[in-house]
Amino acid sequence: MDSLSVTMKTIDDKVMFSADARGNPAIVIDYFPPIGTGKGYTSMELLMISLGSCVSTTLITLLRNRMNKTIAGIVTEVNGTICDEHPKKLNQITILLKINAQDLTNTELQGALNIVETKVCPVWAMLKGNVTVNVKSEITITE
Repeated sequence: MDSLSVTMKTIDDKVMFSADARGNPAIVIDYFPPIGTGKGYTSMELLMISLGSCVSTTLITLLRNRMNKTIAGIVTEVNGTICDEHPKKLNQITILLKINAQDLTNTELQGALNIVETKVCPVWAMLKGNVTVNVKSEITITE
């Protein structure tokens, strides 16, 4: 079994952390004032980034390499709704995928998204049953 490792360390007198993995540049994690200074990503934002990047990465790889589609790029917007009561977890996430492609239909995209959701994206698989994830998409046909 493979494993992943991340190192985090405090970098201020509140709750700001620096985190890195595999020698990549560090990211800053913090929380909103007054608990933190608000100068870094919150844990919830990082979770949304993880989901958005996992969906986008697996989708673009599937479309380009398995379906032989010409994809110029994807812009991914992720929005979450937070519960009013504690723990203030995400109860719904909406992902908007804006895809620039030469030869992609909505039917092909929906088929690929089904594979991403059910078989390929590990972050989505971990959230299933805990958070409602809705995906919307826009395809712009480029020449």
